[in-house]
Amino acid sequence: MDYDKLTVVMRRLALEAGDKIMEIYDGPEFEVMTKSDDSPVTAADEAADAHISAGLRAAFPDMALVTEEQADSHDVTAMTFLIVDPLDGTKEFIDRRGDFTVNIALVEDGVPTRGVVYAPARGRLFYTGADGVSVEEGGALDKESVGTTQPIRVSEPDNDALMVVASKSHRDQATDDYIGKYAVRDMTSAGSSLKFCLVATGEADLYPRIGRTMEWDTAAGHAVLAGAGGEVVRFDDHTPLRYGKDGFANPFFIAYAPGVELQKA
Repeated sequence: MDYDKLTVVMRRLALEAGDKIMEIYDGPEFEVMTKSDDSPVTAADEAADAHISAGLRAAFPDMALVTEEQADSHDVTAMTFLIVDPLDGTKEFIDRRGDFTVNIALVEDGVPTRGVVYAPARGRLFYTGADGVSVEEGGALDKESVGTTQPIRVSEPDNDALMVVASKSHRDQATDDYIGKYAVRDMTSAGSSLKFCLVATGEADLYPRIGRTMEWDTAAGHAVLAGAGGEVVRFDDHTPLRYGKDGFANPFFIAYAPGVELQKA
């Protein structure tokens, strides 16, 4: 894999897809449709998916590609593939809360190794470089030239005063019960894969997810967190979260900065 090319292509496609999403987000009322699994989808999801898919297939024609909006047609047996959620956090988008992202990732041998997470309404762009180290890019976010990048790194957590991030749209009693096992200094909520990025930048120490997710929801954020020194493990046995699973469904998981003393379920 040409990681330099991959980084350039994923970054550019994420920014371009973000523009398409924001045209609809900032426009008049848009139609909200329902997919076969009862989850919502909009024209923004579909436009971003079409753009990213076309760009990735043109750049990497021999690489398997999985996207949320085309999931019903996927039968990927390869352990190395590209995976896309063109608009993660559709509910946040519909409610115009801003915490939605464009997610593009590379999975190699079941592990997300490169990824980009772009939050167009927040103007925040996170990605792994060709060397696998994660950065946040600031400035104007020009599509053709990279601006100022800052390497990001997870926190050195204080287990007597942890900062926890939880889902904005999927918070429940089971999550609160698990968080209650820790000594928590403060909590914040965020939508979409931004939660991984908050752990990656050290803005949070711990993100437990006790709820349904799919691999395209998590792969890019997982890659960004790993490139910042973080880890993602299964909730049940604390083994590494793997990708390429049948049906692309994830088990519950915990994303965290090493040094957090993980509690059992």
